[in-house]
Amino acid sequence: MERVTVTRTLDADPDAVRDLIGDVEPFMRAGGFDAVRVDGDRLELENTVGLFEVELVLDVVDADAVLAYEQRDGIFESMRTAYRVEDGPGGATVTATTTFEAVDLPVVGKVLDATVVKRQRRKELEEQFDYLDRQLSG
Repeated sequence: MERVTVTRTLDADPDAVRDLIGDVEPFMRAGGFDAVRVDGDRLELENTVGLFEVELVLDVVDADAVLAYEQRDGIFESMRTAYRVEDGPGGATVTATTTFEAVDLPVVGKVLDATVVKRQRRKELEEQFDYLDRQLSG
């Protein structure tokens, strides 16, 4: 199992951060995906990563988190992401953790280097946190 965790402290009210994350469509779009569709508790994401077009169908799941989702259909054997917001002395501390197992892409198969996936995922999470910062600073 591979893991990517990104944490950031925002000078903002934790409830305001939770509300922005809870507005799932714009929050997911902020990750730089090519397409985002939300239908109830189902998310569909499309993104081009290098030479590959990645499509994921995700289910929002109940968890001890502001937002959590798991892959229903896509390139991973399994993938789960959870966003948590904690009250802190400087405002709100946001932590996003994605865990995933082997990738199955045509041509490359399951040997796609996990570092590529980790780098891309870290970039997406950082862009979402940048979005939160921009929305809360303005």
